[in-house]
Amino acid sequence: MTGPCGELNPGFGDAVLRDLGAGVFTLDTAGLITYVNPWAERLLVRPAAQMLGRDAHDLLHRSPDGGRVPPERCLLRAPLAGGTDAVEGSEEYFLRGDGVLLPIIWSATPLVLRGGAPSGLVIVFSDFSLHRDAEDRATAHTAALEALTERLNLLSEVSSVLMSHMDATVAVRELLPLLVPVLGHWAAIDLVDAQSGTLRRVAVRSPADPHLARRLTGPLPLPATQHQAEIIRGDRPVLLQATDMLDADVPLTATHRILFERLGGRWATAVPIRSRRRYYGVLTVARAEESPPPAEAEMRLLADIGRRLALVLDNNQLYDEQRNVAETMQRQLLAPLPQVDRLRMAARYLPAQRALEVGGDWYDAFLLSDGVMALVIGDVVGHDLQAAVHMAEVRNMLRALAWTHVEPPSMIMQRLDEAVTHTSDAPMATLIFARIEGPEGGPWRLHWVNAGHPPPLLITPDGTTRFLSGGHGPLIGMSTTLHLGLTWPDAREDLPAEATVLFYTDGLVESRELPIDAGMARLRHHASLLAERLHAGTIDDFCDELLRRLSPHGDDTALLALRLPSAGAGAGDDHSPPPPPQDPHSPAAPERAAPGSLQEHAPVQDPTRATREAPVSDGPGDRAHPLGLATGPRDSSG
Repeated sequence: MTGPCGELNPGFGDAVLRDLGAGVFTLDTAGLITYVNPWAERLLVRPAAQMLGRDAHDLLHRSPDGGRVPPERCLLRAPLAGGTDAVEGSEEYFLRGDGVLLPIIWSATPLVLRGGAPSGLVIVFSDFSLHRDAEDRATAHTAALEALTERLNLLSEVSSVLMSHMDATVAVRELLPLLVPVLGHWAAIDLVDAQSGTLRRVAVRSPADPHLARRLTGPLPLPATQHQAEIIRGDRPVLLQATDMLDADVPLTATHRILFERLGGRWATAVPIRSRRRYYGVLTVARAEESPPPAEAEMRLLADIGRRLALVLDNNQLYDEQRNVAETMQRQLLAPLPQVDRLRMAARYLPAQRALEVGGDWYDAFLLSDGVMALVIGDVVGHDLQAAVHMAEVRNMLRALAWTHVEPPSMIMQRLDEAVTHTSDAPMATLIFARIEGPEGGPWRLHWVNAGHPPPLLITPDGTTRFLSGGHGPLIGMSTTLHLGLTWPDAREDLPAEATVLFYTDGLVESRELPIDAGMARLRHHASLLAERLHAGTIDDFCDELLRRLSPHGDDTALLALRLPSAGAGAGDDHSPPPPPQDPHSPAAPERAAPGSLQEHAPVQDPTRATREAPVSDGPGDRAHPLGLATGPRDSSG
């Protein structure tokens, strides 16, 4: 078993090589000694501590007269020059610690990692003077070394496969082909389901009948706690025999009898997949009918593989827990969407695909004190939990200022810039603050300012699209901090009936592979196509399909879309049916209600949970918020 630098794992070496009956030491690619077994210490009359890290050729190799052997003539080191075959001989000498020359019979075999890259050398040697039949001994040692090398390479490949996947199920499924048929006739892995606590057979491999093996996966009849208690106490493998599976009182019968019955075999080794943190399940490798029971060395090897698998599952679980904490925090900072009159909104939040990079992206929608709907999209500089905390500061300041001061958006931005500079350590932020102004039934007008953010996209029902590029001013946290005296110009746009206004963060249109200009062109193209194809669909359908087509990745992404009703809809003399109700689900955390919502306790969706709550229909428990959009025009222009 090799470590990250190619050295032999001492635990495995002691277990396999302790009683081999020959001296063994390993070299790294530089020829330095990385492992010495006890037999080699006795033969060389040298403690391992005095040999580890030393150049083996300089320390040990001598000519028959006791002189040093030139490095270029050293046959033992030949595989380090790039060879892949074992070499052997019986006419070399090692210098013992007491100064005596030791004639040796030896074999040198390279260690090769997966992919063919050399990782070092294993040298097996014996006292030639103690053996009469040097040829037979060399053959036996070479065979043992080849078997050892195969197992070392197997462990290297196992580690490579397990560490290359974040998905535990994928990792274990790719692990089994490395074990079968090398170590057994068939193999299976049973893992504990983190949510239900039951045991599930996630992978079975049987080259003789792969279709049958796939049908044997699925839930197992015992809860994981019972399974663990009755079978494996500690971390030692358990040897199973097919004939014992006929007895219902034998441990593992309930879960493993079907494997023996369907896949055959006489012996099997059940290895606990256990770490210090928790028990994860069982790895089982079975031998064919005619095979003898597995040797102790093989069971130790499988136990080592089980521990490696448990370590990977531990790391995978820690990663998921940390990411879930980060996403939960981010979603708690996202606002549920209010449901007001015939306006329809949808929001989406996609976290970054790297660990803990929840970022500072956010959206917001809320009613102002004058009854006007406010929409916000923003992005605080940064890609970590600190950015998310700063985002909450900026969002809450903006909400308070917009509610307290019935002023044009430009004045709200001025106040926000000063507040962020003087009362917060938040870095700069980009955002759009917009008001949806107009009487119930329309016409509607968008009144906004843009603090360095990508412009909103206006999409008409016929597919015409246009970026609303007005209202641009400096980033929040720049003007007051640098004493620039910059301002934010108010911008206004009359909105056609049934139009969609799309607010988004740069994660939707920019990535390492795509510049922002090209990304905005893609956004406009797909939004235009979807406006025509999904005209009868909901705003949620539009957002979901748009995200599917654009497939943003790398950075976190927030999206907020508003769809206006048809002309005159909702006016006093209008008797037309309302549009489909707004989807009560949103990317915010569960069980949070939006002030101003028609459904005061509308459920919301947390994508980190496995199940989705059913939408709550309008009923007696639903209460209209006293603040609605007024019947007369509202305008903050003064």
